[in-house]
Amino acid sequence: MSVAVVGAGAFGTALAISLAQRQNVLLWARDPDHAAEMEAVRENARRLPRVPLPDQLTISANLETAFGADIILLAVPMQVLAEFAATHDLTGKTVVACCKGIDLETGRGPSAVLASAAHVAVLTGPSFARDIALGLPTALTLACADADMAAQLQAALSTPTLRLYRTTDVTGAELGGALKNVIAIGCGAVIGAGLGDSARAALMTRGFAEMRRISGAMGAELDTLMGLSGLGDLTLTCTSDQSRNYRLGLALGAGTEFDARVTVEGAATARALRKVAAGRGVDIPVCMAIADLVDHKVNINGAIDRLLARPLKEE
Repeated sequence: MSVAVVGAGAFGTALAISLAQRQNVLLWARDPDHAAEMEAVRENARRLPRVPLPDQLTISANLETAFGADIILLAVPMQVLAEFAATHDLTGKTVVACCKGIDLETGRGPSAVLASAAHVAVLTGPSFARDIALGLPTALTLACADADMAAQLQAALSTPTLRLYRTTDVTGAELGGALKNVIAIGCGAVIGAGLGDSARAALMTRGFAEMRRISGAMGAELDTLMGLSGLGDLTLTCTSDQSRNYRLGLALGAGTEFDARVTVEGAATARALRKVAAGRGVDIPVCMAIADLVDHKVNINGAIDRLLARPLKEE
């Protein structure tokens, strides 16, 4: 099956490079100048420098050409996904969402935003773009409600260095990928403020409990959160400064500036969680403290003091 990756950011480019190990792949860039630049130098110098583009990877700024592929991987930011779906006809197409988050306006995940497509899947799990692009061993979760389609996509999108595990629990997979970004911001803030690894471990653990709590309330299978798309991704993003969410947290904790041009999905997800948790009556104090931290309603010390002052309870 032919494959196109829509979105020439770091992650979209990395996926296209990996998939081009075994087949011809089209990478679509929104900016024609960016597409021409990549084609000329055979590198995405703006988003993934010093990684050559393989011969089987074609660059295009023509979305109609990309939409002619059998499988379309949408590697666009979560907060622009709804606009993309509203302005481009996905009817009859097989689409794989490669973003992680919750739509700020509607509280929906990627699969619900893309519901007009014939088949919708979600690709998520512990990965950094550069690792994938360099061919370092990586395992991800591919979630699709249609078990037969999940198996077909798994076979089509796995490569010698990118191993996909499939599940039909789309809700659990996409919530694991979205919510771990919120906890990663908090963990970065803890380290940025010099509060230590023990504090980070506590925040990760209690944050993971909240991930399971809110995901269960939204219909996820809790075992899914124990896999790559939940615990695996949480571990990666809470411990490495390759994570943009973690780096935002580092800046918040240290009181330093963060580049506002960098897309940080966890910030919008934290804000969206306020509405989701309130609507479902779910108590997630760690996530709410991180949302307030992102919005500068509290600093890291105030957030930690607020959490430590909560009544003592059983684990």
